[in-house]
Amino acid sequence: MKMKLKEVYSALKLDVDDIADIDVTGVCFDSRKAKTGDLFFPLKGERDGHDFIDSAVKNGVHATIWQSDHEIPNHDIPYVVVKDVSKAFDTLAKYYLAKVNPKVIAVTGSNGKTTTKDMIASVLETNNNVARTQKSFNNEIGVPYTILNMPINTEVLVVEMGMDRTGQIEHLSSLANPDISVITMIGEAHIEFFGTRDKIADAKMEIVSHLQEDGRFIYNGDEPLLRERAKNVKQRKYTFGSKDDETLYATEINAGKNSTSFKTNLWPEIEFTIPMMGDYNVNNALAALLVGLESHIKPEAMQKALKNLYVTENRTEWLKASNGADILSDVYNSNPTAVIEVLSNLKNIPTEGRRILVLGDILELGDASRELHESLADYINSDDFAKVYLVGDYMKFLADKLAVKYSSDDLNWYQKDQLDKLTDDIKKELNSSDTLLLKASHGIHLENVLHALI
Repeated sequence: MKMKLKEVYSALKLDVDDIADIDVTGVCFDSRKAKTGDLFFPLKGERDGHDFIDSAVKNGVHATIWQSDHEIPNHDIPYVVVKDVSKAFDTLAKYYLAKVNPKVIAVTGSNGKTTTKDMIASVLETNNNVARTQKSFNNEIGVPYTILNMPINTEVLVVEMGMDRTGQIEHLSSLANPDISVITMIGEAHIEFFGTRDKIADAKMEIVSHLQEDGRFIYNGDEPLLRERAKNVKQRKYTFGSKDDETLYATEINAGKNSTSFKTNLWPEIEFTIPMMGDYNVNNALAALLVGLESHIKPEAMQKALKNLYVTENRTEWLKASNGADILSDVYNSNPTAVIEVLSNLKNIPTEGRRILVLGDILELGDASRELHESLADYINSDDFAKVYLVGDYMKFLADKLAVKYSSDDLNWYQKDQLDKLTDDIKKELNSSDTLLLKASHGIHLENVLHALI
């Protein structure tokens, strides 16, 4: 970002005389991460951001937005006084987006948003100056922050959009006005707040509510809920998935421990490789390839980009236990679809020893919690997974279902405050040749077990 403070006033439609001739080179809302040249936005979260102006000034901010119902402290920096800091944040983001005028790619979905965002950015970087959402800054703060911190020479902006309620993505879409909207999939994430997958699909479809008239909608054609709703989208549509009636589908998928290769119907002579486990990640790559196709990127360039992919936040990670056993760690996020996908892939990964599961509660499933936890039993068998450790109140339902498949020696259930006992039991059992999966919602804190094992 590069803007004169006078331009900030103009963008916010504020009339003030004698404006300081100051350059603004970025924005921040976390005073601890403020840099010299930043414009500080004291947003309200668990704490009121106005309380941290001293820290922001100490770290070098050049100016600050300030809400008019707060007393202005005595600091020698300009205060841009507005009625509502959050609205000013959005307004300045929309202004700066129009000024830079990049092509905007918006990405949402129940799974795979961050991975797909990074794949799209990598593909487009072969021929463009690309800015992207960092980490998972995908909410009402993250999207305008991403916009305002893109370089002035940005040609393409790839924005991730998350949600936990109806109307959230519609708002984010109104800020970004995407040229291409992408939906990776519809799962059960946040079903506690929405009630049904139909309502989740409705909320995800908000990403096309402000799609440009000549824009493109790219979505997972394997999902009937999306196909049904896509009929009402007037813009041009493309699908990806596993069926031969998709615009782009994969063939000859070979999933390994650290990489997955595949071919496609559109470029059957080219083998694409992504540096991550799981044929479920192939769909994310297909979405990126469709965006690249629409952006006139040559398939050979896309092939190279995916092979050399760097993922911002690869939550599924291979690690080594202290005794040499392989650990597949995914301890910060979980939902039923993601669990099924990783189980389906893990059982096909060669191992000299046993495959062992450690699964913790999947949170935010609401009234569907029992049914969805129990449904995982269909994907867990003793031929594939020798021992199963389950943690949490909801996983007790799965334990009861698995009791007919496993002996009491091979099926263990723990309350979520028994992680120390779980860790000790795993250490006693785990052999150096084994492969262990750790997966749960972050609220179960299986990362404590992971750290103890490695």
